[in-house]
Amino acid sequence: MTSQPLQDSKQPTGAHPNGHSHGNNHHHDDADHSPSHSHSHTDNQRIVTIAFAIIASYMIVEVIGGYITGSLALLSDAGHMFSDAVSLAMTLFAFIIGKKSATSNKTFGYRRFEILIALINGLTLLIISAGIIYEAVLRFQQPPQIATTGMLVISTIGLIVNLVVAKLMHGGDTDNLNMKSAYLHVLSDLLGSVAAIIAAIVIMLFGWVWADAAVSILVALLIVRSGYAVVKNAAHILMEGAPNDIDQSVIINTLSAHPNVLSIHDLHVWTITSGLHSLSCHIIVPSSLTLQQTDALLSDLQHELQHLGIGHSTIQFESDLHAHSAQFNCDIASTPPVHAHAH
Repeated sequence: MTSQPLQDSKQPTGAHPNGHSHGNNHHHDDADHSPSHSHSHTDNQRIVTIAFAIIASYMIVEVIGGYITGSLALLSDAGHMFSDAVSLAMTLFAFIIGKKSATSNKTFGYRRFEILIALINGLTLLIISAGIIYEAVLRFQQPPQIATTGMLVISTIGLIVNLVVAKLMHGGDTDNLNMKSAYLHVLSDLLGSVAAIIAAIVIMLFGWVWADAAVSILVALLIVRSGYAVVKNAAHILMEGAPNDIDQSVIINTLSAHPNVLSIHDLHVWTITSGLHSLSCHIIVPSSLTLQQTDALLSDLQHELQHLGIGHSTIQFESDLHAHSAQFNCDIASTPPVHAHAH
């Protein structure tokens, strides 16, 4: 992500002459701006572009080959390659859109778009699997004639193509959910090629025509597993769920360990996009702290959060003289609270 946050303020507000410090302390440190991460996104975009060109080209070959040989394994693999091509195109588009700068309307930029694409890719995997299983059941009832030699040749070439693309994409940042969803498309397609090869050999040796449908169902079930994992992770991020790789108890213990932190409440941790985690919380501090001391405290806490993988943090300091919630995680009301104003 190349955009910069709209505002970066570490200065506490509402400091009183008696040394009491109140108000919001915001820190916008998008770890995604590091040169290494930018380089990773550039590499991902280049890798996806090359993979798309390879997959789209061979997809046409498999469509023709599957139609001529009458093999469901080949046709399902070709259909999956089509989804791969679409998936890679959307992944590439997401990387391009994700580079757009933050605006007053999109204050975190467009990086969350990558998660939307990952969700779509995962759902596509599930839909394709359902289609393959449905067609396989029909073929169990009425097995068609299959040109096994052509099926074996085309599926073997397809396996080589998928191995090349899979190795290419494995060199990218597969921790990125968007990249991972596209990578899983390619891996499941690779399994489809293996299944087609096995089915062709079994039919040639034993004449078991049903093997074509059987291995197709097996591959479809493997694809379901991968698709479900992507959908689950993408939905978790879109629901502002806490990152799976960050332990909230460790965050609480780390922040609480500072001598000027009396307590913590209203803690929220979520993921903006793959590898970019955010945090917001309220921290109770002694009312005797000066503005300079709260500024130093904020710097210390942000430094600790960086080590814990939090790239963006918003911390609100509150004086111990004021009433506050004792809950770590606050309940957000479904309707805005009504404020009474005294005159």
